[in-house]
This record gives sequence, C-alpha cells and structure tokens, in this order.
Amino acid sequence: MDWPTVILILGLLTIATFIGIAIESSRQESRKTTIDAARADELRSLVARYEELAATTLDAQQRTAADVAELRARAASIEQILRTVE
Repeated sequence: MDWPTVILILGLLTIATFIGIAIESSRQESRKTTIDAARADELRSLVARYEELAATTLDAQQRTAADVAELRARAASIEQILRTVE
C-alpha cells in the first residue's frame, strides 16, 4: 500500500469513530431525557398523592375538632346538671 491510501483509510476510520461517538452520545442524551421525564412524572404523582393526603388529613382534623368541641359542650352541660342536683 502506498501512503495516500493509508492516510485515506486512517482518515475514514477517524471520521467513522467520531460519527460513532456522536451517535452514542445522542443515544445517551435521549436515554437521560427519558429517565428525567419518568422521574418528573413520578414526582408529579407523589405531589398529587401528598396533596390528597393533606386534604384528607385536614378534613379529619376538622371533624375531630368539631367532635371534641361537641364533647366539651356536653361535658359542660353535664357538669352544670350535676351542680344543680347537689
């Protein structure tokens, strides 16, 4: 083989290597984007579950507070009745 042919082959191999690296890099970037999108979806789902749980908890706390207030009122009326009986 003469030198111009060797240089041409080495040049083509170098270009092919750079193209292969570029393709692999774009595949990795695409995969990373897909994983980031999946994580974002999971995060949205988690936030939605948290908001639902927070709303449920707030509702339960309000019901409990109302029940405690009612029990206090009943206890106060029972105490008043007991005082009048004595």
